[in-house]
Amino acid sequence: MQYPIRRKLRPEDARRSNLALVLQAIYNDSQLSRADLARATGLTKVTVSDLVAELIATDLVQESGTSDQPRPGKPSTLLAFNPAARDILAIDLSARDQLRGAVLSLRGEPIVTRVRPLDGAVGVDALVAARELAVELRTAATHPVLGLGIGTPGTVDTTGTVLSAPNLHWHNLPLQQLLHDDLGLPVRVENDANVAALAERRFAGAPEDLVRVQLSRGVGAGLVVGGRLVHGAASDAGEIGHVVIDEAGGVCGCGKVGCLETWASVPALTSRIEAAPDRRDELLTEAGHRLGLALAPVVGMLGLQHIVIGGPARIASAPLLDAARTCIADRTRSEFRPDLELTASTLGADAVLLGAAALVLLGELGVG
Repeated sequence: MQYPIRRKLRPEDARRSNLALVLQAIYNDSQLSRADLARATGLTKVTVSDLVAELIATDLVQESGTSDQPRPGKPSTLLAFNPAARDILAIDLSARDQLRGAVLSLRGEPIVTRVRPLDGAVGVDALVAARELAVELRTAATHPVLGLGIGTPGTVDTTGTVLSAPNLHWHNLPLQQLLHDDLGLPVRVENDANVAALAERRFAGAPEDLVRVQLSRGVGAGLVVGGRLVHGAASDAGEIGHVVIDEAGGVCGCGKVGCLETWASVPALTSRIEAAPDRRDELLTEAGHRLGLALAPVVGMLGLQHIVIGGPARIASAPLLDAARTCIADRTRSEFRPDLELTASTLGADAVLLGAAALVLLGELGVG
């Protein structure tokens, strides 16, 4: 029997891991000294001092004064993360009618924002619009660029190739490589719902185990377990939009009948509500119930407690949220299970952009 060959851990790998560990600690708490870092990370003081010197040399960390804590001897020098050391470029491809882009600081603060109308563009035309927006953002950056992050609908593999994005008419599109060739920068491409889940973890304080549902031109979910994204064997974990929940429903863009997307996507719900505005709450309740049907097995199997729903406020509103929460609770209730926390995202329309920035932070600096 042959076993896969595993690459040996090299000294530079260990150093990179330790560097990320120290930077993560400083990113989360800018009131730490070198001695505090050694205690927090378990690294020796000599190792910490060496790593901090490297981070200061790259301008990612700065000395920010001295500690006012009463201690014997010389006051400790505090270290602070420098959010202006690099810019991050981010693009959100999830909306039906527009592309959104931003230049952000390392803390996720927007510096420049850009919006490009799509006007129904798909296929090559949508790709051209995305590439032009990326170049525009690169030109607008005023600091060295750490990288470009992109949140896109569809299934994305580990190389940043969009295997299938039916709503954009993209199949086997090497988006990450194309944009890297255009810009000469590190590029990270991930499913839009996945990056939105990263945004909840990094910028909204969500726990290490959560499902984050994105209601947009489609319906997708990002699943985080133990603080790590779950991709699945075929890179399609979280693709609940094409789970059939109504065999008597409408035909989906993927070719199946009764997919969740035909009920809970923003275009589907908007169309239903516009056709019967007096039934708005009823229609949102029906959609929330069907969303709950798709999520209940996931919650039950993994024992999840925290679900975040993202999307336009008019859609991710009380009728939909309450119906989804009730449906999931009814189907997974147990004397051992804590109450389900199902809430609307606080990140609003910027969730995917922030998630794209979080993707770059994680991939380039190890800050998750």
